[in-house]
Amino acid sequence: MARSTAARQGCCVALRLGEDNARFLLLFVVMMIYLLLGAGVFSLLESSNELAEREAYFSAVRQFLGSYPSVNRSDLDSLLARHRNAGIPDDARIRWDFSGSFHFVSTIVTTIGEQKSHARL
Repeated sequence: MARSTAARQGCCVALRLGEDNARFLLLFVVMMIYLLLGAGVFSLLESSNELAEREAYFSAVRQFLGSYPSVNRSDLDSLLARHRNAGIPDDARIRWDFSGSFHFVSTIVTTIGEQKSHARL
C-alpha cells in the first residue's frame, strides 16, 4: 500500500509550510515552552520569599505607627511614596508572580548570549 507524498515528506508539506517556516515555528514553540517553564520555576522559588518580605515590611510600618502615634499616616504614606519613586518597587504589586517571572526570564533568555564582533580586522 503506497503512502501519499505528503505523508512521506512530513508535516511541513501537510501543513503547507516551507522548511524555514517550519523551523521558525518549532523554534518559537520550544522557546515559549522554555520561557513558561522558567517563569514557573522563578515564580515558585521567589514568591514565598517576597510575600514574607512584604508582610515584614507592613508589620514594621504598623509597629512604627504604634510606637509613634503622633505621626500622621498620610504624611508617612507620602514619605514612603517618595521613597518608592526613588527606585524602590511599588509595595502594591507582587513582583514574582507568574507575569513578573515571565518578564524576568524572557529578558534573561533574550539578552544573554555570545557577543559576536562585526568589526573588520
